[in-house]
Amino acid sequence: MRILLLNLYYPPDTSATAKMAETVVNALAQEHEVTVLCGRPSYDPTERRAWRLYQTEVHGNVRIVRVGSTAFPRFNMLKRLLNYLSYTKLVIPRALFTRCDAVLAMTDPPFEGIIGAFVAMLKRKPYIYNIRDMYPDMAVGGSIVAPGLLARIWEKLHRWAMRRAAKVIVLGEDMRNRILVKGVRADQIEIVRDGAEIRPANAPLVPLDSEVIQRIRGDYRFVLLHAGNIGFYGAWESLILAAKQLKSDGIGLVFVGEGAQLAQVQALAAGAANIGFLPFFPGSKIASVLAAPDAHLITVKRGLEGVVVPSKMYGILAAGKPIIAVAPGETDAVALGERMGFSAGADPDRPEEIVRVVRELANDPERLQKMAQAALAAAPAYDRVSELQKFVNIFSRIRLR
Repeated sequence: MRILLLNLYYPPDTSATAKMAETVVNALAQEHEVTVLCGRPSYDPTERRAWRLYQTEVHGNVRIVRVGSTAFPRFNMLKRLLNYLSYTKLVIPRALFTRCDAVLAMTDPPFEGIIGAFVAMLKRKPYIYNIRDMYPDMAVGGSIVAPGLLARIWEKLHRWAMRRAAKVIVLGEDMRNRILVKGVRADQIEIVRDGAEIRPANAPLVPLDSEVIQRIRGDYRFVLLHAGNIGFYGAWESLILAAKQLKSDGIGLVFVGEGAQLAQVQALAAGAANIGFLPFFPGSKIASVLAAPDAHLITVKRGLEGVVVPSKMYGILAAGKPIIAVAPGETDAVALGERMGFSAGADPDRPEEIVRVVRELANDPERLQKMAQAALAAAPAYDRVSELQKFVNIFSRIRLR
């Protein structure tokens, strides 16, 4: 098949969607021809591109077409919106004149799913929609867009786009449940998780960097780590309030990463000696970061269950580490984790419950060890290669229709 993929970000962009788009493209390109319509690199790119109306790169079965969108840094929301709009203006006409047998859209910009449905409708081609984050739910729940006319119109168009799709690919059970209530049929929905690289049992151990581990652990007796984006989705206030109460227990909370809410979280944590912040480490140090804490934190604030699905969970499982999920019980991190034994859930609106759960784990090494073993046992079910094959199979089934 000839597959047309629409997503603003693509490497050398370094966003999570850019990296996942490349992973999906590489998997699809084993059997199909893929054209990627993306924008000029703007999301913390490893390299920039000079402006051209269209630039094309060809790598085997993959053709990457970059439209001449603006490339402002992502931190200014107004300029980021200009990136979105300039991309949209240029990508639609190019997409309409690009030969393909199916259209695949992701969620950058946040209304990409609507663009993809519109393009597929005009081209009379099957439409596959891979939801990475649920919009406008994410924008409204994160207080980026106020509830009102814009949000209602956006929601109506998004529901139309999902119903038009031959398949809506989601990241987990919680996201599946979220869109079922929006009028999407159950047979339209496929769950394809991001998964993690699962190393063979006889593979040599990855060498760990003791300096990285020491920077994270510091002098704390017990270390909680939140590694990843510090965005609009987290129950940050509850986490910080809980961490401050855990200081006398010798328990530290360490953040590794950055994001739109980093400054606000740092302000909440001001003066707390047991809360630390570190920048992202190089990709070669990920194994050391994952190995460093006693337990990892995953957080989703109430109202955003199924809207955002923290895919870092799978890497944590592969590293054999327990998870404390400060999230509603409907999220996969809580529901799957408690069923399989690798996570402990805590209400994101109740700091005192977070304190209780953390103290119980910190004082129960045997339970912590059982959770670590459960994580390792659960990890192979989320092998990235197997999950990507599900993606490929979806297109194979569409081709056979």
